[in-house]
Amino acid sequence: MMQHLIDGLEVDKQQQSKDSVYFRDGVRRIDFVLSYIDDKDGEKKQDRRKVFEANLQKAGLEVETEDKSESEDGKTYFLKIHVPWEVLATYADVLKIKVPFKANDIPENKEIPMGWLFTPFRLPDHVMNPEPDFFTSTFDKSKIDFFLIEDKETLFPASTRNRIVYYLLSRIPYSTEDKDKKGIKRLLNNGTYTSAFPLHDCRYWTRSRDDNCESERYSLYKNWARFSSFYKEQPLNLIRKYYGEKIGIYFAWLGFYTEMLSYAAVVGLLCFIYGVATFDENIWSREICNETIGGQIVMCPLCDKKCGYWKLSTTCSSSWQSYLFDNAATVFFAIFMGIWVTLFLEFWKRRQARLEYEWDLVDFEEEQQQLQLRPEYESKCTNRRLNRVTQEQEWVLDQTPADKAGRFVLCWTTVLLWISLIIASIIGVIAYRLAVFAAFASIMKDSPTNKLEIVGNLITPQFATSVTASCINFVIIMVLNFLYERVAIKITDMEVPKTHVEYENKLTIKMFLFQFVNYYSSCFYVAFFKGKFVGYPGNYAYMFGPWSGLRNEECEPGGCLIELTTQLVIVMVGKQVWGNIQEALVPWLRNWWVSRSARNHPESLYSRWEQDHDLQNLGQLGLFYEYLEMVIQFGFITLFVASFPLAPLLALMNNILEVRVDAWKFTTQFRRPVAAKAHSIGAWEEILNMIAVFSVVTNAFIVSFTSDMIPRLVYQYVHNTGNAASMSGYITHSLSIYNISEFPPENRPDDDENPDWFNAGNYTTCRYRDYRYPPGHEKQYTHNMDFWHILAAKLAFIIIMEHVVFVVKFFVAWLIPDVPSDVKARVKRERYLIQEYLHDYEVEKLKNQLSLNTDVHNDITACTCPTTDAIPKLEVLSDCLT
Repeated sequence: MMQHLIDGLEVDKQQQSKDSVYFRDGVRRIDFVLSYIDDKDGEKKQDRRKVFEANLQKAGLEVETEDKSESEDGKTYFLKIHVPWEVLATYADVLKIKVPFKANDIPENKEIPMGWLFTPFRLPDHVMNPEPDFFTSTFDKSKIDFFLIEDKETLFPASTRNRIVYYLLSRIPYSTEDKDKKGIKRLLNNGTYTSAFPLHDCRYWTRSRDDNCESERYSLYKNWARFSSFYKEQPLNLIRKYYGEKIGIYFAWLGFYTEMLSYAAVVGLLCFIYGVATFDENIWSREICNETIGGQIVMCPLCDKKCGYWKLSTTCSSSWQSYLFDNAATVFFAIFMGIWVTLFLEFWKRRQARLEYEWDLVDFEEEQQQLQLRPEYESKCTNRRLNRVTQEQEWVLDQTPADKAGRFVLCWTTVLLWISLIIASIIGVIAYRLAVFAAFASIMKDSPTNKLEIVGNLITPQFATSVTASCINFVIIMVLNFLYERVAIKITDMEVPKTHVEYENKLTIKMFLFQFVNYYSSCFYVAFFKGKFVGYPGNYAYMFGPWSGLRNEECEPGGCLIELTTQLVIVMVGKQVWGNIQEALVPWLRNWWVSRSARNHPESLYSRWEQDHDLQNLGQLGLFYEYLEMVIQFGFITLFVASFPLAPLLALMNNILEVRVDAWKFTTQFRRPVAAKAHSIGAWEEILNMIAVFSVVTNAFIVSFTSDMIPRLVYQYVHNTGNAASMSGYITHSLSIYNISEFPPENRPDDDENPDWFNAGNYTTCRYRDYRYPPGHEKQYTHNMDFWHILAAKLAFIIIMEHVVFVVKFFVAWLIPDVPSDVKARVKRERYLIQEYLHDYEVEKLKNQLSLNTDVHNDITACTCPTTDAIPKLEVLSDCLT
């Protein structure tokens, strides 16, 4: 008889689908899953698990274990956790989670002029707004009938439930002897458990068979995570409901940034089109390419010994290319981007304020500081101190000022050491450029590539040096970035930040300072140092002194702007391509390999927890890297945009892909992350503001010192002797003359390095890029007045441009309120309603209690002590509320 019952249970278990988010009873929802492998030599791990799971149940959580015999690999146990209503209500009160108490009665004006034009971009309303709009108030377990609760099981979404469970898991001890030994994070680090994660609600490509399951993952995949939806709006409310506010605010920011990029991309494309349309008006490039002008100008050697004399006409192609980005539209676009970045940041503040209200995050900052302490911080606290704000005792870290200063110095010394390592590597790349240029010049003198019809003129020693150095620099960036990430995390852990927000902000600052130097230093070198300190023939400047033989690089006669453009494109595009490969291909390959055998099983036998276990873990800093990638990109399109107006267009194309790649990755390739709250993008907002201000300065300097815009304008309107402003003769005017016979032996090119057309008897002088007096002048080879006029014009332009842009920036920032007026009205309305409804609720509760007391004690003529104690309390409460 007993054997018959056991066989029946096994049949029922096989008939029940394991692709479910419920316990075996089909009623209790799985809110969290822990997995572990029972090692042969793992007695300590078993003891930890035994204590930990007993404490989980003491805390009110309900657990159910799946034996290893039921798992795919035959050795993994799965512990399923359910949080019952009593625990939910208790910790919703502790964590100050907001719950609806009244339907929103403020009418929304959703009418948009010509709204029908946006219909193709819209998603269905049930996807965009999965929940009704309510006024909300902080949950209070003692006032449970104050809130709108239709069903206790669905009051808190799955994201809130897993957040509460993780809050408990992070604080429950696993040792009976040491109180410091607690938290799931430590258990994961020491291998007691192999993973801890909440479940996705269904497979992403199909709805769940369970009617009680929302299948929100499927809805997200269908409407958001497929690339075919790239032109659709994002279902931010559904993202927030499924993943939590922190991930929701990231996608809101990324979508808004991409939308604003479209305006900058259009203007940048128009500036590029202007360069193409006015291509034929480029007089100085025509002079360079003209055989009677540029073909007759002999230029001085670009390096010692191994570089020969060359004709200006050989830079014909690069001169035309440079004009596409170095024209009158460059100045306009630099000013435009200074204003655009201000509009972007100000409008984002308004968008963020609206999301703060809609997602119940208005008072989140105070909650975060008081309630979201890191378990790592709590475990190291030994003393209590009175909080002056809350007037409650709180745990504090016991450390002397000397300890704190020592940690600070050690952390930032480490950061500076790594930044110095980057600078050293950049100096190494520069030394490579200087050393290899001479080799390229000697090798490519008679190279077969010169005979190629289309690209032959493009493959110059300068181009080869720039491209190879950029590629080497990119590899160095990636390697240093990989190593520093681990160092930054370790030193931030060592500081023991108090809250999760404080931890992320400290790590953000350390990582961004490093990344700023790592990614932008090569562009800063080309923009502001290359060609600026080269000396002149006969008195060249050397990187480490004349003994090194590493002569500082010169810019081509067309300027260094085209090389800055090349550097920017290689690093920016290379980083974006590499980032997308890392984000999409690597997780997919890993998941494919892990689940290769389980894919052959029917859905009913491949359990929901095993499917999610086989996915990749996002990690605590997964979202951090997404922000970092976008902020680095933001720096490229703002700090150096004057050199490459198409940078916003490239960024826009990348971000349209990035939104869907990130959505696809979160929805299909990663385990469901633990929901977390965030009311803003955190320290990234201050970093964006810093970049915005700094970009005005860098672009002003690029226009002045990297491009040839200012020298051309000075020549056109000051030095041109013609009746009408013209650029004729500009190239000859911008090149100084040097007597070849005065070359020192160490600078003079070897005889076999000079081209066949060069005959020392026919050519007595050569030209170089500078404004100096000619040989024979009483001030020969010193800077002439043209140099000082142009320098004054450059400095004046910088001052004028910076002041104009900053004045406009601050005026726009002052003009646009950070919080929309309707959001202010809604916040005030909600706070008023909370007070009014709470007052009415307490008064009604008081009446009911008094009525009950009257019915029970109607025969008592004198007051007893309990009645005397109770009535004043109720009166005080009532008086306070009125």
